Amino acid sequence: MNVPNRITLSRILLIPIFIILMSINVDWGSWDIGENNLPVIHFVAGLLFIIASMTDWIDGYYARKYHLVTNLGKFMDPLADKLLVAAALILLVEMGVAPAWVVIIILSREFAVTGLRTIAAGEGIVLAASKLGKLKTLTQLIAIACLLLHNFPFSFIGFPFGLIMLYIALFFTILSGVDYFVKNWNVMRNSK
Repeated sequence: MNVPNRITLSRILLIPIFIILMSINVDWGSWDIGENNLPVIHFVAGLLFIIASMTDWIDGYYARKYHLVTNLGKFMDPLADKLLVAAALILLVEMGVAPAWVVIIILSREFAVTGLRTIAAGEGIVLAASKLGKLKTLTQLIAIACLLLHNFPFSFIGFPFGLIMLYIALFFTILSGVDYFVKNWNVMRNSK
């Protein structure tokens, strides 16, 4: 396994730690951040989410720069993104921060695209992430990080940046999903 794939694997391994931090009921105190309080444990989990998210850029950069792009990486990288995003969004719904209907649409798109990739893989085709898909991922990660940090630093001015970014992410999620299926419709049409 090459270095970029190991970095991707580390992102997958950080997910359970992130989930545990967000799920345990431990009071490490909290900080007053304008209109909200930010529990320290959410701050730590939010930082872990940001670190895990940054590995997405690092592994991709490293793989392209040193010509280490592999089919395993093309498969694992979007899978790691989906697992991280799904875990965070479900936790945000549980916290009452993200609307469930938005999360359902986002996760439905992820399942649909994963299904398309599975069909393509059965035909010997590996579908890499598109530019729209990468923009979708970026907006999702920004929105989630901000919501995990209780809208810090925008909570000081009462601006719901995290929620606005979540709706922008929803837009790009739908747009990239439609684009993905339109561009790869032949995979489904020609599937045996």
